[in-house]
Order: sequence, then C-alpha cells, then structure tokens
Amino acid sequence: MADINGEPMIVHVWRRAVEADIGPVVVAAGEAEIVDAIKGMGGKAVLTRPDHPSGSDRIHECLTTLDPDRKYDAVVNLQGDLPTLAPDLPGRALGLLDIGEVDIGTLAAEIGEASENDNPNVVKVVPIQETVQKDRCQAKGFTRKPMAVGASPIWHHIGLYAWRRDALERFVTLPPSPLELRDKLEQMRALENGMRIDVAFVDTVPLGVDTSADLDRARSMLE
Repeated sequence: MADINGEPMIVHVWRRAVEADIGPVVVAAGEAEIVDAIKGMGGKAVLTRPDHPSGSDRIHECLTTLDPDRKYDAVVNLQGDLPTLAPDLPGRALGLLDIGEVDIGTLAAEIGEASENDNPNVVKVVPIQETVQKDRCQAKGFTRKPMAVGASPIWHHIGLYAWRRDALERFVTLPPSPLELRDKLEQMRALENGMRIDVAFVDTVPLGVDTSADLDRARSMLE
C-alpha cells in the first residue's frame, strides 16, 4: 500500500499485469485494504485467508474460488512489489508452458556484477547445461550461494511464476522439502518432488521494492 506518485504500489503492479494482456487479472490478498484499493480502480480482487504460508497457496485459493469449473489451466503468479515490471515478462513465463512436460515457467536475467553473485539475497538459477538455449533452459536447482565464474553466464532468478494448474494443485498439498527449508527457496519443493521448471532469459531484473530506497527509485522511474 506504499504510495507511489499518488497511488498505492499494488495499483501500479495491477496496471502492469493488465498491460501484459494475457488473460484476466485478479489481485489475491489477505488484507481488505488491498482488495478495496484495487476495486476502487475498477479492478478485480479476492480476499483470501490471511494466514497462507506462501503466495502459491494464496493464488490456489483464489483460482479455486473464481474458477471452480476449471476454465483456466494455467495461472501466472506476479508478486505485489514489482511496480516497474515490463508488461511483456508475464507472457514470457507463460510461454514456457508450450512444452507439455513443463510444470512451472519462470524468468532470469544475466548477472553482470560480481557483487550480485556474492549476494545471498540474489537467488541464482542452476541450469541443466545440456538444455541451455539462446532464450531458455531447464532448471536443475536454485541457490543463494555464489556460483563459479566461467564461460557460462550466471543467471539472476526473477520470482515470477507461470503455473500449470495441475502442478499448482499438487504443489500446495506437498510438505516443505529439505532444500526448501535449508535455503528458504520455495521453488526447491517443486524440483525435489520431480516437477520441471523451465526458465526464460530476459534482459533485465525488474525492481523489487523491499526497502525505502527501493521505493524512492520506483517513484522516480514511474514519475
């Protein structure tokens, strides 16, 4: 709900999602204040349980509520702290589901600075090397640890997910996995249970607003 140039941040994120133009946009939130902000702009929002352990559980509740007849077989989970997101990125993640074996699509951008590789808050993609193409790969894992610098790029993971609906429904029934708990990386639960995650390579990492300095940057970018 942080103000960005006269509007709550969630409104900016909702607008980016609408601009993506890949399907209906719904904000799922555990707080009535967020739901009211979106509805006040003419958008659609659903009030979910406030105690979900993850965004994946929240969008599963929302999808089940809105689409009991299973009209939609995929959903993109876009976090509410990405107000400067390029509108083409959700579609890039969704497009990875064009291969039937892919359960989840996500994004990554090449790391250019050593400080990012060393930063444990920057999650890196560990690709299956033989699957690496110009614009995508299959993920072997994800790590917070620095990766060896060599001929291959190091990829900064972007936490935007396109879920095949069947995979999401299975995921939320699974207990947290050992590597998920160790590294605090929810996506490792999917990999440890045999799900396939593919990654699309994009040009830049969208600004995630986690601090007051990030908020100031977002205000400047959107002014």
